[in-house]
Amino acid sequence: MAGFRVTEQSTSAKVLAGLRTSQNNVDRLREQMTTGKQVSKPSDSPTGVVSAMQVRSDIATRDRYDRSATDGVARLSTAENALSTGSDLLNRARDLVLQGMSEPALSNPSARAGIAVEVRSLRENMLSVANTTYLDRPVFGGTTDKTSAFLDTGVYQGDTGSVQRRVGDSTQVRVDVSADVFGTAAGNVFDVLASIATGLETNPATLTGDLDRLDLAKSRVTNELAAVGSRYSQLTAAQDTASTQVLALTSRLSEIEDIDMAKAVIDLQTQTAGYEAALAATARVVQPSLLDFLR
Repeated sequence: MAGFRVTEQSTSAKVLAGLRTSQNNVDRLREQMTTGKQVSKPSDSPTGVVSAMQVRSDIATRDRYDRSATDGVARLSTAENALSTGSDLLNRARDLVLQGMSEPALSNPSARAGIAVEVRSLRENMLSVANTTYLDRPVFGGTTDKTSAFLDTGVYQGDTGSVQRRVGDSTQVRVDVSADVFGTAAGNVFDVLASIATGLETNPATLTGDLDRLDLAKSRVTNELAAVGSRYSQLTAAQDTASTQVLALTSRLSEIEDIDMAKAVIDLQTQTAGYEAALAATARVVQPSLLDFLR
């Protein structure tokens, strides 16, 4: 049986390899304490890096949902304020119609003419409401690139498209309001107000029919306000969900990447003590030339 001779060179190589491993462990722990991260490159933990990348991707997705919901809330809030103003204007118009249909205005052309002036002013205000914009786009204009949804004549120049915002993996919410709430064809709310003003000036007998049409217009606005409120609540709930998920994912990312500082301090002290002990032992065993090299 052949014998094996352990040379001084092989012993030195093994000792050196062990010391290098110990030194690398110390360096790794020092780097972790400096960066606060236990996973900063693929070689630290291949599986940890993959998990961290997935978690970061999920966080980015939830952040997008949160931003989309925030934008949607702002758009719907703008539309809601406009519709509330429009509802107030229609209520005032209704009061004026009833006033014009009653004495003494009914038998006083001058009084009705004065009421008609205010009704025409209400029509202009309604046009302004219908042309409300968010980020320079009309909220009642669909997806049009025009700066207003309605012309001064009351003619609709928007389109039938809708603005959607994705706020979940399979959830989209409409964040604009259809111009149907005002009417996009002949007989829209602007035509009704114009007809009321003309009736007050020339033929009060038409006011009864105009009042019915005005009530229908007001009903559309009221119903749309309820629909907007429902979508607004959906968006705020999506905001809360996205924010909660981001917090949970951020915590998970910290568990994967961040170090336990107290544990890292103890590990570093242990590794440093072990390394220093190995150096001291090597000084007694290995030739001075090797020890000098290591030092």
